[in-house]
Amino acid sequence: MRSPAGGETGSCAQPGANTLWRRTIAFDKRAAKSFIRINDRIRAREIRVIDENGEQLGILPPFEALKVARERGLDLVEVSPNAVPPVCRIQDYGRFLYEKEKSERAARKKQKVITIKEVKFSVTVDEHDYQTKKNQAVRFLNEGDKVKASLRFRGRQMAHRELGYNIINRLIQDIGDAGIVEFMPRMEGTILHAIVAPSKKQEAPKPRPPQPPQQQAPPPVQ
Repeated sequence: MRSPAGGETGSCAQPGANTLWRRTIAFDKRAAKSFIRINDRIRAREIRVIDENGEQLGILPPFEALKVARERGLDLVEVSPNAVPPVCRIQDYGRFLYEKEKSERAARKKQKVITIKEVKFSVTVDEHDYQTKKNQAVRFLNEGDKVKASLRFRGRQMAHRELGYNIINRLIQDIGDAGIVEFMPRMEGTILHAIVAPSKKQEAPKPRPPQPPQQQAPPPVQ
């Protein structure tokens, strides 16, 4: 069946060719995003080839390695571009990307995101308020977060900066082993602040479970 212009309509196109074209476009987009060269994008003169079973196929021109990959229904993926010669592997590129993204997600889950919690003081802070905020700072540190202790001077208080330094330095001393000073107290405009990071405590060795007492064998009967 032909169109009015004399060409073939879409119903006569080969479905397999369309599927292969869409698959190639999808791979190209994902490869560009991941900065990974695959198939005919590999430009080195020679490459070291590893097959899908981990066997070394030796050093081949890319077109020969790509021919082998396509005969096996797989892709040629550059896995070590900085090696001499570059190392390429014959494998399913879609599965390769899936496993790579899966491992990256698992690594991100294991990472501890450290945030900075701020505890604000004033020059005229009373003892009860000071103790409350000190306990907050210790709790933040024990939870793995950094603490920014800040104190704002207002008006004539700037003439008595030593009072603010005394409060922040006292806080650092009272925190003790719960934290390590990352930035010593310093002025920025009218604000005095310091940053304390969680201390890396050595985990105490787990006590061994008590062993049951060994029963002694009865003496032999005479």
